[in-house]
Formats: sequence, C-alpha cells, structure tokens
Amino acid sequence: MANPSQFGFQDASSPIMEELVEFHDHALMVALAICSLVLYLLTLMLMEKLSSNTVDAQEVELIWTILPAIVLILLALPSLQILYMMDELDEPDLTLKAIGHQWYWTYEYTDFKNLTFDSYMVPTTELPSGHFRLLEVDHRLVIPMESPIRIIVTADDVLHSWAIPTLGVKTDAIPGRLNQTSFITTRPGVFYGQCSEICGANHSYMPIVVESTPLAHFENWSTLLTS
Repeated sequence: MANPSQFGFQDASSPIMEELVEFHDHALMVALAICSLVLYLLTLMLMEKLSSNTVDAQEVELIWTILPAIVLILLALPSLQILYMMDELDEPDLTLKAIGHQWYWTYEYTDFKNLTFDSYMVPTTELPSGHFRLLEVDHRLVIPMESPIRIIVTADDVLHSWAIPTLGVKTDAIPGRLNQTSFITTRPGVFYGQCSEICGANHSYMPIVVESTPLAHFENWSTLLTS
C-alpha cells in the first residue's frame, strides 16, 4: 500500500512486478550515466578552449554514433524479456473474469459453478475502522497464493481498466472485447488498485481489492460461497 511520502514503487508482490522494478532501476542508472557524461562534456567545453583536434575528429564521431546504439540495446533486451514474460500463459490454476460497469466490478470464477459476485466500493459512512477510504470494497477478489492466475477483462458499458500496481497488472476493459493477463502472488496479503481509465463521473469510486490467501483458506472460502 502506497503512502503519501513514498517516492518509489510499492513493494512487489509478483515476479512480474519484481522484474519491472529491477528494469526501472537499470534504466535509471543508464539515464544517470548519460546525464553525468553530458554534464561533464558541457563543463569541459566551457572550461577548455576548442582545438582543431576536437573540431574534426572521426574517432569521436564514431564513438558518439556507436555509444547510443549500445545504450539502446542495453535497454531493449531486458524490456523485451519482460514483455514476453507478461504475455506468457502457462496452464493457469485458476481463471477469473472481471467485468467493468459504471461504477463497480463483477467477478466470475469460471472454474466454479455459480461463483459470481459484484464488488462495490464501501461508502465512507459505512467504512469500518482501520480500512482505507475510497479503496475498500464489500466483496474482495480472493485468490490462492503462489498459483498462476489468468484473468479475462472486459466491460459492459464504457472503457475501464483493471489495475493492481503491486502486482504489475494493468489491463484495459473494452466493451465487446476480451483482454487477458496473468499473474502470480508471491505472498499473502491484501492488494489495492483502482480503475485506471476515465470512465465517467464516478471513475474514482470503483476500486479493486485482491486478497491473496493460502490454498487451504481459498478452498474453504470457495466451498462456503458455492454451498
């Protein structure tokens, strides 16, 4: 859960988010090196007088042509690796369906019979003590921990977006179209997100709450709802 004074990302709770955080740090170090080099060269040009060796030097031109290409390769390779990891779906243990409405979510557990519910934001006047305002819902999306989860996202009316920052998941919900993504939670906990596509007057009032639990707890919860 993010806090008001936080500058970085939320703690990663999935392998994909861990890779995204590492790539962010990698790209930031590359950008820092480039800025340091440019600042050094600018300072050098201001402090030193230009000579004929620096005005016409094929070696320097060769370096500043090849060096940006190397930098782009260093950024492109890990980026492509993460893109393939995000698109990869290897026999998920559980398939869910999230349907966006104005302004709530409907969840369907397609592997279970008659396990469907709507998830509305809890109004501030009814919010229990210790819960987060504008983020808590009346029915959480409960999933088993350390299990591959596939979620199919669509919308019933307008564009929405199903996003959980700590899981590294953000998928657009488009009417008449099914988008899918996958994730694995690496630890138990409650993860919060919100609709990330402006969808109308109450866009800020359709939060997403995912509760990651051990498999035994998930089986008891699903049995209780389907019985």
